[in-house]
Amino acid sequence: MFSRGAMLGGGGMSEGYEVSSKRQRMIDPDPYFSGTSAFGPYGYGSGMPYLANQPRSFPVVRLRGLPFNCSDNDVCEFFAGLDVVDVLLVHKQGRFSGEGFVVFGAPMQVDFALQRDRQNMGRRYIEVFRCKKQDYYNAIAAEVNEPKGGDDAAPPSGYSKGSSDKDHMEHTGILKLRGLPFSVSKRDIIEFFTDYDLSETNVHIVSHSDGRATGEAFVEFSNDTDSKAAMSKDKMMIGTRYVELFPSTREEASRAASRSRH
Repeated sequence: MFSRGAMLGGGGMSEGYEVSSKRQRMIDPDPYFSGTSAFGPYGYGSGMPYLANQPRSFPVVRLRGLPFNCSDNDVCEFFAGLDVVDVLLVHKQGRFSGEGFVVFGAPMQVDFALQRDRQNMGRRYIEVFRCKKQDYYNAIAAEVNEPKGGDDAAPPSGYSKGSSDKDHMEHTGILKLRGLPFSVSKRDIIEFFTDYDLSETNVHIVSHSDGRATGEAFVEFSNDTDSKAAMSKDKMMIGTRYVELFPSTREEASRAASRSRH
């Protein structure tokens, strides 16, 4: 068993979406404030009670001018101090467009985010402006149908450049998950793999040394047969994010755990 010291703490994922394949996914007409959501009435793990008289403002901003080597973590650092719960980087024809969307944990944080308009990320100044929640939903719908694997897409660790098919990779009983919501919990991942007998000791969420989630996790299955079968969940949704799965190794998982906060 590799080190468990990696993990993002409590608070489950609360984007208000059910897990589904990208082809089947339908957008809830108002998931953020839905009283029947599986993830709570207010959503996004903010810890704030839902008040019926509050304006229903969806806490999202749009970004433009992002560096083309930008990552989710770069965007989180740009909004350091704010509760970022989702980053959506927009691709067109398999390449990053330089635009993105960021969802925050509470509507009031949008005002703070807008104060960072035209601040720099590296050598680029970033435009931050308000947008409608439908713009964000439309971007999600376009992104999950966008062809992946452009020249700017970095291959996962251990993936052979000459291999174009994950089925050809050796299974050791461990899968690497990439592209997870930053608010994901172990319980969310266990529910994602609900057909398999997993416990929290089988799930290892990777974080930076300062405790911020990286969007990656490792899951240890009972055997390589189960891990291979679980690959059928590749590019299905957890929250607003489609999750990529890759066969991995105990060594890779241990290295990731050692870089996380213990």
